[in-house]
Amino acid sequence: QLKQPNIVSKVQIFNSFRRAWDKSLISKYSIGFLLSEWENVIDAWGIETLSDYLDINRVGRKSKLGSNQRSELWPIFAAVKKILKDRNLTTWSNIFRNLDIKNDPFLNFDHVIVDEAQDISVAELGFLSRNFSEKPNGILFAGDIGQRIFRSPFSWMSLGVDVRGKSYTLRVNYRTSHEIRKQADQLLPTTLKDQDLYDENRTRTISLFRGQPPKIVLKDSESEEEIMVSDWIVEQIKNGIKPAEIGIFVRSEKQYIRVNRAIKKSGNTSVVLNYKNDGDESSINYGTMHLAKGLEFRSVAIMACDADQLPLRERMEVFSEDADLDEVERSERQLLYVACTRARERLLVSGTGVGSKYLYDLA
Repeated sequence: QLKQPNIVSKVQIFNSFRRAWDKSLISKYSIGFLLSEWENVIDAWGIETLSDYLDINRVGRKSKLGSNQRSELWPIFAAVKKILKDRNLTTWSNIFRNLDIKNDPFLNFDHVIVDEAQDISVAELGFLSRNFSEKPNGILFAGDIGQRIFRSPFSWMSLGVDVRGKSYTLRVNYRTSHEIRKQADQLLPTTLKDQDLYDENRTRTISLFRGQPPKIVLKDSESEEEIMVSDWIVEQIKNGIKPAEIGIFVRSEKQYIRVNRAIKKSGNTSVVLNYKNDGDESSINYGTMHLAKGLEFRSVAIMACDADQLPLRERMEVFSEDADLDEVERSERQLLYVACTRARERLLVSGTGVGSKYLYDLA
């Protein structure tokens, strides 16, 4: 009989590492590095022993760890594993590693379509490879490397998934105006390369319609920004755009108060986005940039793009290794790209003070 698994939360993982780290008396590795190594190596690849850890090729991890360093770190990971086991907790990676449906008559699908494939995890891809890769045209992946915001890169080929010579790049953008797409593209390199050395050239994409140039605005204070965004909302509605066709995004939930003040000043009501996308048709949608993924609106405002918000200072402070900081920078930049490209016709990006350094590339 199947039982509902007890999935460990991010807070529980952090607290477990804090406890194990404090007991280890090893101070040269930060909590941020340990969490990153856990997520991208230990938990991702199902490392259970020191021997496994010593043998694994840490593909995608820019920081180098020799055998002595791995041996020094392993007791911390082993302690965390014991904490989870003692509390009957598991991870989604562990669930997918142990999930086998190849011989299940009720789940014997001929084809699987994977959308947002750039954010698939190691364990998820391994599950698909085991169960569907042997079928003719068993798996179709659709994704965009430039929109990878949830996962660090890893080698698909190491899991038996080789897309070289079997892929096709879509060049026509049906959703975003030429002006918005062209400006948002400045946030990313013209060519992106994945861990299997597959190149994605982004220079030949075209949009099917033209629109207004995006507005990039910095104000001296939060109150000035809120008034400006409020006036922008009023302008959108005067131009025939319905409240439900407007989306407003910020980097973190802590900035929701700024969004709500701006919407209230405009005389409108607001509703927080959720993954069910079942918001109130008479209200303006708002949420974090992560919640923007996969959605589109006629008009989009991205607020609170301050220096400490993009990249998010709280996230940067967790890490100390240059390689991890580079990965955080990449994902934060791509997160802003995702938010900008949710706009179909009109885009406003705003902040206070000097603003995020990414805005100077976007302008």
